[in-house]
Amino acid sequence: MAAIASTPYSRDLGDELRRIRESCTPHHGRAMAVHLGWDPSKVSDIELGKARASDIDLVQYLATCGKDLHFVESFRRRYHHAFDLYFAQDNSNLRTLAMTETMATKIMSYDLIVIHGLLQTERYARELFVDSHIEAPSDIDAYVEARMGRQTIMRRHNRPECVFYVHELALRMRLGSAEIREDQYLRLLFNSHILRIVPAHITSFRSACTLYEFPKAAPVVFTETEMAQVFAQEKAAVARARRLFQRLDAVALDEEQSRSKLMEYVSGLREDSHDPGTDLA
Repeated sequence: MAAIASTPYSRDLGDELRRIRESCTPHHGRAMAVHLGWDPSKVSDIELGKARASDIDLVQYLATCGKDLHFVESFRRRYHHAFDLYFAQDNSNLRTLAMTETMATKIMSYDLIVIHGLLQTERYARELFVDSHIEAPSDIDAYVEARMGRQTIMRRHNRPECVFYVHELALRMRLGSAEIREDQYLRLLFNSHILRIVPAHITSFRSACTLYEFPKAAPVVFTETEMAQVFAQEKAAVARARRLFQRLDAVALDEEQSRSKLMEYVSGLREDSHDPGTDLA
């Protein structure tokens, strides 16, 4: 077993193994290593996603946790991709992204038509899921709760250093009622010190992108569609993302200009509220 560069998915699956050990055995990490006849650091490295476990390692580990062959084979198939430098997964997996955000010390994000999940109000997030007509209504509460739970990192004393580039098209989207949109604008105003608005006439950047940086792991690029989440750790992808954010920094409004632009949208909604037939309460 050799230590290699960890990935978001290796850290996610390693943490899943840790939780299985803690819930299914009486062993702490060192005791698990002794039970398996492994070097004391091996359990820790696997559970932290810092080292790839062999198929035999996984069988021994999961069997000790009382898992049957069906579970072992299912986990092994997922683990096969744990250290891929490019990895795509279904949007229903909320854990990998949440872990990535929790570990990050720096987050730079660009969104074209929606507000980033870490800045969304609860009602805005709910309206996004409802409006898509993709998620089952019975699942929406759980998705919204998970998204709000992710935002706890923004309230930590050691919160990550963040810059959110939001295209003006996202502000113009008529999502939900005017009241929902105004609440979302006010949330952005509250966070205007970490927000940069990309003017509407800038049309060069068409895909959302987030770059995560960590103190002891390689940077990760993340993007998402309606169908999949994609994590990229390959150096060329990271370099391309850095160039994107350098260009965005050059064309986006500065902090004060972004705040003024947001106030224009808030004022516009409030002016519209005086006209008959508007939906702003």
